[in-house]
Amino acid sequence: MSRKGNCYDNAPIESFWGTLKNELIYHRSYQSRQQAMREIAEYIEIFYNRQRTQKRLGYLSPTAYEREYYKKQLAA
Repeated sequence: MSRKGNCYDNAPIESFWGTLKNELIYHRSYQSRQQAMREIAEYIEIFYNRQRTQKRLGYLSPTAYEREYYKKQLAA
């Protein structure tokens, strides 16, 4: 984060938290904190980063976008 009052720092993470809550949290009830932590980590690492496509990334997953980015960097 940068200086106080710079709302653009928080926008991407606030968007992510909203997505996480809408796609996972609000549709489940957890037996324990450990179960919640495990399912949230699985959602982030497996679904969100590797499978979920995003319009702002050209309909690629974050992992696929990063892979394409570095492939272009090596080719240049």
